[in-house]
Order: sequence, then structure tokens, then C-alpha cells
Amino acid sequence: MPGPGTRRASGPAGFGRPEVYHRGVSADVCDVSLVRIDEAADPVADWADSGVAALTGRADGPPLVPPGRAATIARALSERFAELTSVRVDGARLLSERAAFTGHRRRGTVSAGGACRLLPTADGWAAVSCARPDDPALLGALVCADVGDDPWPAVARWLREHTGAELAERAELLGVAAGPVCPPPAPPALPRPLAPRRLAGLLVVDFSALWAGPLCAHLLGLAGARIVKVETPQRPDGARRGNAEFYRLLHAGHRSVVLDPATPRGRRALADLVDAADIVIEASRPRALAGFGLDAEAAVAAGTTWISITAYGRASNRVGFGDDVAAASGLVARDTDGTPLFCGDAIADPLTGLTAAVLAATASADGSGVLWDISMSDVVAATLDPADLTASQSPRARRRGGEWVVDTVSGPVPVAPPLPRQVSGRAPESGEHTVEVLRELGIPLP
Repeated sequence: MPGPGTRRASGPAGFGRPEVYHRGVSADVCDVSLVRIDEAADPVADWADSGVAALTGRADGPPLVPPGRAATIARALSERFAELTSVRVDGARLLSERAAFTGHRRRGTVSAGGACRLLPTADGWAAVSCARPDDPALLGALVCADVGDDPWPAVARWLREHTGAELAERAELLGVAAGPVCPPPAPPALPRPLAPRRLAGLLVVDFSALWAGPLCAHLLGLAGARIVKVETPQRPDGARRGNAEFYRLLHAGHRSVVLDPATPRGRRALADLVDAADIVIEASRPRALAGFGLDAEAAVAAGTTWISITAYGRASNRVGFGDDVAAASGLVARDTDGTPLFCGDAIADPLTGLTAAVLAATASADGSGVLWDISMSDVVAATLDPADLTASQSPRARRRGGEWVVDTVSGPVPVAPPLPRQVSGRAPESGEHTVEVLRELGIPLP
């Protein structure tokens, strides 16, 4: 059996034959693409049907068709997940699902949720998020000004006098979710799956928050995995403050544990919980869980599947959220004057969650652990063809009677609104199952 150590299998980038990052498995058993794309699929029609086009464009203008094939790929990802698990969802519609609960609409250079903006820089455009309570202060530090409660005027002035590279450097140092709209010159490599595995009964310990990681956990739960959501007293999931029904959709039927890594007993319980897990999901920079005393490398060496979702990869210190990462990675529509506009609602999140779920539904045949290094930026960029990004403006919907339609090779297709799935069950209260889960697993109570 190969010894531990990250292996890289070479191959063309993108969703067809991407690169793999995993441990303890030889490359030749992984020669399979992440998804199989139907070459006859029409990306314009898939965008229209996904609900994303309805969320793309200016509030007072028509819906726009985003570049690339993310809706087509999302649908292929969900079909692959169904092949692996028999769980069927429509991946393309998952991309716009949150807006169906929140009522968010297209807002042009302001994200659907309102926390991110596209602003001109000295040499292009940038996406800047202000989503966390301490972000106004961080943005003030970024632009070296007292911004008060409204950082946007000062940020806009600063960006007009500085380049995207300067923004990226300062944002990384300060932990600001921001970056220039600068797609890679070629689609990046992504991990590719291993052998199918049975998820029913597996213990998934989910340290993630917001959307991408919880969506992955939600899908694994639908396939029969036991999901334990872990929060700390200092950092509860920020999505608890968002739309309650959407939170319930992603967390219904899961169990909730709250442990304090600031105490020795809390840290020991966290470590024991990871030791008991078949799959661990994290959606933060690696140093966050390492600060709790948790060692991803050791867990993988012991046979655990570790799902690591980050904005720009485990080797990067950059932070990001679904809107700014998608835009910075090149997934923006273009107005008639070339102005970049947001596509959908934080689309990097559900696209990455789907990707992570497909990978988590596979494992090495010999039981070796796997570390999946899943970069949200790479997932988005892999859906884009550089040739699609040269257009000066995006295809626009037109009115036909009382509805918007987009013209496709097969004729006009209606622009569908975001649609929710049915919510059943309830989401657990924070920490509701701490004692129950620890006793069940034989872990001493902190």
C-alpha cells in the first residue's frame, strides 16, 4: 500500500480530466472525470432554467445569461451524486435556491444579498464583501480611513486610485473578503473522485458554516449519513441569523454539538469527535481548526475523509464568500457598456457544496484516508472557457408576452424564477445534542 503523502495525477484541467489531491491512493485508480458533461446540453437553456439568469442583471433591466457552463455542470454533478447515492436533486436549481427563500433579486453591481459590491479599480474591477460585523472596521483599515458604519464611499475612492493587485495583497493581510475580477488564463485543475462508497450510517462531523459546507453535509445526510454539526460558543454559524426556512432546509435532521476549544476538556472532546468521524467537513482556513488542536493530516493518516473547503485553496491565506469569490474568479455578466454584474446569488457556495458532496461520496478502495482540497475559486473558474470571457456584453432576455425568455439553439426558453425545495423536519438548536452525541460516542463530557 502506498505510504502517506499527497499525490498529484497530471491531466488537462477543468471538469473533464482534472488534477487530484488525495492521500494514500495511487493515481491510476483515480482515472475518472468528476462529471460527464452531455455535449448536446445547451448552457444558455440551463442557465435560464436554473433560476440564476433571473438573478443576473440590473434591477431595472432584463435578465442576463452568465458566461460558462456552471448550471450545466451543476446539473451533471447532481446526476453523478444520484448515480453514487440514489439521492436525486436538480443541481442547476440548487444554484439559485437560497434566493427562493430570501426573496433576493438581481441588483447589478450589488450582490443579490446586498453584502458585496463590484467597484472599479485603477486597472479594472474588484469584488468587495462587507458581510461580517467587524468588516466595516477591516475595510477602514484597508483604505486607511475612518469609514464609520458605511465603508462604501471610502472604499470606492481608494479603489479608483489603486490596482487590483494592491487590493489583493492588502485584503489577504487584513482578512478582507475581496479581490480583483481576474479569471485565470486557463481553467484550473480540480480533484477527481475515487471509488463509490456507501454513505448510510457514516458519521459526518461538520465544522462548516453558511452555505457550501452545510449543503455538502445536507446532501450526505439525504444519503443516510449521520450529521453532527459542531459550533463553538465564540463562533456560531452565521447562517443562523439568516433566513430560518433556508437554514432549516440544510440542517433538518442533523444533530448539534457546541464545544469550547478554549478549555482543555472542550479541546479533548473536539479531538475525540474527530477521531470518531468517518468524514470531517471544514470550510475555513486550515489554521482555524489547527488552532483548536485538530490535525487534518493525522486524521487522514488514520483513515478519515477530510473535506477542506476554502476560498482559494489550503495553501492560500485569502478569505472569501460566495459572491466575491465567484466574481473574482471571472463569473460575471457584462452590461451593454461592459460593466461587470453579479451572476446569481453567492453562486460559488452551492457549486462548491455540490462538488464536495460528489467527492465525499467516494473513497479509496483500500480504506486509506483522503484529504480533498476544494478551492471555491477553482470550482468556479473550471466552469469557464476563457473564450467566453472576451464578450463585451452578455446575452439578454427579451419580453415575450408577460414573461422573459432567452433565445437558444432550440428556440426561446422562459427565464425561470428561483424555486425552493420542500422543507421537512426541523433544524436543531445550537448545542441541543451535545450531551447525547458525546455519550453515544463514549466521549467524556467537558
